[in-house]
Amino acid sequence: MQFESTVDETPFEVEIDREQSVATVNGNRMQYELLEQPNTGRLLIRFGTKLHIIDNIKVDKQTVSFSFDGKYVETTVKDEQELLLEKLGFSTDELASAGLLEAPMPGKILELLVKEGDEVEEGEPVVILEAMKMENELKAPTSGVVASVSVSENDSVEKSQTILEIEPRG
Repeated sequence: MQFESTVDETPFEVEIDREQSVATVNGNRMQYELLEQPNTGRLLIRFGTKLHIIDNIKVDKQTVSFSFDGKYVETTVKDEQELLLEKLGFSTDELASAGLLEAPMPGKILELLVKEGDEVEEGEPVVILEAMKMENELKAPTSGVVASVSVSENDSVEKSQTILEIEPRG
Protein backbone atom coordinates (compact mmCIF):
# COMPACT_ATOMS: atom_id res chain seq x y z
CA MET A 1 0.00 0.00 0.00
CA GLN A 2 1.30 3.45 -0.93
CA PHE A 3 0.98 6.64 1.11
CA GLU A 4 2.21 10.18 1.15
CA SER A 5 3.07 11.49 4.61
CA THR A 6 3.88 15.15 5.15
CA VAL A 7 5.80 16.23 8.27
CA ASP A 8 6.76 19.91 8.74
CA GLU A 9 5.87 20.59 5.09
CA THR A 10 8.26 17.83 3.93
CA PRO A 11 6.52 15.10 1.92
CA PHE A 12 7.60 11.46 2.23
CA GLU A 13 6.61 8.74 -0.23
CA VAL A 14 5.88 5.62 1.79
CA GLU A 15 5.14 2.12 0.58
CA ILE A 16 4.35 -0.64 3.05
CA ASP A 17 4.43 -4.35 2.24
CA ARG A 18 2.81 -5.94 5.29
CA GLU A 19 3.29 -9.50 4.04
CA GLN A 20 7.06 -9.13 3.86
CA SER A 21 7.32 -6.52 6.67
CA VAL A 22 9.13 -4.06 4.41
CA ALA A 23 8.69 -0.28 4.37
CA THR A 24 10.11 1.89 1.60
CA VAL A 25 10.45 5.59 2.45
CA ASN A 26 11.60 7.91 -0.37
CA GLY A 27 13.21 4.92 -2.09
CA ASN A 28 15.00 3.60 1.03
CA ARG A 29 13.91 0.03 1.73
CA MET A 30 13.79 -1.08 5.39
CA GLN A 31 12.82 -4.36 7.01
CA TYR A 32 10.64 -3.81 10.08
CA GLU A 33 8.91 -5.70 12.87
CA LEU A 34 5.78 -4.23 14.43
CA LEU A 35 4.82 -5.29 17.95
CA GLU A 36 1.47 -4.20 19.39
CA GLN A 37 1.16 -3.85 23.13
CA PRO A 38 -2.46 -4.79 23.90
CA ASN A 39 -4.55 -2.38 26.01
CA THR A 40 -1.80 0.28 26.10
CA GLY A 41 -2.28 2.09 22.78
CA ARG A 42 1.46 1.67 22.32
CA LEU A 43 3.31 0.16 19.37
CA LEU A 44 6.89 -0.96 19.24
CA ILE A 45 8.63 -0.95 15.88
CA ARG A 46 12.02 -2.46 15.22
CA PHE A 47 14.26 -1.43 12.30
CA GLY A 48 17.29 -3.72 12.38
CA THR A 49 18.61 -3.64 15.95
CA LYS A 50 16.87 -0.36 16.90
CA LEU A 51 13.58 -0.53 18.79
CA HIS A 52 11.32 2.54 18.78
CA ILE A 53 8.21 3.36 20.84
CA ILE A 54 5.14 4.85 19.16
CA ASP A 55 2.66 6.18 21.69
CA ASN A 56 -0.29 8.58 22.10
CA ILE A 57 -1.66 7.88 18.61
CA LYS A 58 -4.53 10.15 17.53
CA VAL A 59 -6.21 10.17 14.11
CA ASP A 60 -8.37 13.04 12.87
CA LYS A 61 -9.30 12.60 9.20
CA GLN A 62 -5.94 12.82 7.38
CA THR A 63 -3.98 14.14 10.37
CA VAL A 64 -2.17 11.59 12.51
CA SER A 65 -0.33 12.67 15.65
CA PHE A 66 1.80 10.49 17.92
CA SER A 67 4.97 10.43 19.94
CA PHE A 68 7.97 8.63 18.47
CA ASP A 69 10.57 7.83 21.11
CA GLY A 70 9.07 10.65 23.20
CA LYS A 71 9.15 13.27 20.41
CA TYR A 72 5.76 14.66 19.27
CA VAL A 73 5.06 14.18 15.54
CA GLU A 74 2.11 15.39 13.49
CA THR A 75 1.70 14.24 9.91
CA THR A 76 -0.84 14.49 7.13
CA VAL A 77 -1.34 11.09 5.52
CA LYS A 78 -2.91 10.42 2.13
CA ASP A 79 -3.52 6.89 0.88
CA GLU A 80 -3.50 5.70 -2.75
CA GLN A 81 -7.15 6.57 -3.27
CA GLU A 82 -6.79 10.09 -1.85
CA LEU A 83 -3.67 10.74 -3.96
CA LEU A 84 -5.51 9.62 -7.10
CA LEU A 85 -8.53 11.79 -6.30
CA GLU A 86 -6.27 14.78 -5.65
CA LYS A 87 -4.51 14.20 -8.97
CA LEU A 88 -7.91 14.20 -10.68
CA GLY A 89 -8.85 17.48 -8.99
CA PHE A 90 -11.21 16.17 -6.31
CA SER A 91 -10.95 17.43 -2.72
CA THR A 92 -10.20 14.75 -0.13
CA ASP A 93 -10.58 16.93 2.98
CA GLU A 94 -14.06 15.68 3.82
CA LEU A 95 -13.65 11.99 3.00
CA ALA A 96 -13.32 10.87 6.59
CA SER A 97 -16.27 12.60 8.28
CA ALA A 98 -17.06 10.50 11.34
CA GLY A 99 -19.41 7.63 10.59
CA LEU A 100 -20.63 8.78 7.19
CA LEU A 101 -19.20 7.21 4.05
CA GLU A 102 -19.95 9.27 0.96
CA ALA A 103 -19.03 8.58 -2.64
CA PRO A 104 -15.79 10.47 -3.36
CA MET A 105 -16.71 10.58 -7.07
CA PRO A 106 -19.52 9.42 -9.39
CA GLY A 107 -19.49 5.69 -10.05
CA LYS A 108 -21.17 2.32 -9.74
CA ILE A 109 -21.36 0.17 -6.60
CA LEU A 110 -19.75 -3.14 -7.61
CA GLU A 111 -19.78 -4.83 -4.22
CA LEU A 112 -20.98 -4.16 -0.69
CA LEU A 113 -18.56 -5.86 1.69
CA VAL A 114 -20.70 -5.19 4.80
CA LYS A 115 -24.37 -5.12 5.78
CA GLU A 116 -26.39 -3.39 8.48
CA GLY A 117 -25.40 -4.62 11.93
CA ASP A 118 -21.85 -5.63 10.95
CA GLU A 119 -19.01 -4.42 13.16
CA VAL A 120 -16.21 -2.67 11.27
CA GLU A 121 -12.81 -1.24 12.12
CA GLU A 122 -11.60 2.13 10.85
CA GLY A 123 -9.80 1.65 7.53
CA GLU A 124 -11.47 -1.70 6.82
CA PRO A 125 -12.70 -2.06 3.20
CA VAL A 126 -16.52 -1.79 3.09
CA VAL A 127 -17.46 -1.03 -0.54
CA ILE A 128 -16.00 -1.50 -4.01
CA LEU A 129 -16.84 1.49 -6.24
CA GLU A 130 -16.14 1.44 -9.97
CA ALA A 131 -15.26 4.88 -11.31
CA MET A 132 -13.42 5.82 -14.48
CA LYS A 133 -13.00 2.11 -15.29
CA MET A 134 -11.11 1.53 -12.03
CA GLU A 135 -12.17 -0.41 -8.96
CA ASN A 136 -11.81 1.72 -5.82
CA GLU A 137 -11.87 0.20 -2.36
CA LEU A 138 -13.76 2.54 -0.01
CA LYS A 139 -12.85 2.14 3.65
CA ALA A 140 -14.71 2.61 6.91
CA PRO A 141 -14.14 6.17 8.17
CA THR A 142 -14.51 5.05 11.81
CA SER A 143 -14.80 1.91 13.93
CA GLY A 144 -18.29 0.87 14.96
CA VAL A 145 -21.47 -0.83 13.78
CA VAL A 146 -22.96 -0.33 10.31
CA ALA A 147 -26.19 1.55 11.11
CA SER A 148 -27.55 1.86 7.56
CA VAL A 149 -26.65 1.07 3.97
CA SER A 150 -28.18 3.54 1.50
CA VAL A 151 -27.26 1.80 -1.76
CA SER A 152 -27.39 -1.62 -3.38
CA GLU A 153 -24.92 -3.43 -5.61
CA ASN A 154 -25.02 -2.16 -9.22
CA ASP A 155 -26.47 1.22 -8.11
CA SER A 156 -25.01 4.34 -9.72
CA VAL A 157 -23.95 7.00 -7.23
CA GLU A 158 -23.12 10.68 -7.53
CA LYS A 159 -20.22 12.46 -5.87
CA SER A 160 -20.98 13.06 -2.14
CA GLN A 161 -23.94 10.68 -2.15
CA THR A 162 -24.23 8.80 1.15
CA ILE A 163 -23.30 5.12 0.76
CA LEU A 164 -23.50 3.98 4.36
CA GLU A 165 -23.44 5.21 7.93
CA ILE A 166 -21.49 3.74 10.82
CA GLU A 167 -22.50 4.28 14.43
CA PRO A 168 -19.08 5.06 15.98
CA ARG A 169 -17.95 3.15 19.08
CA GLY A 170 -17.66 5.17 22.15
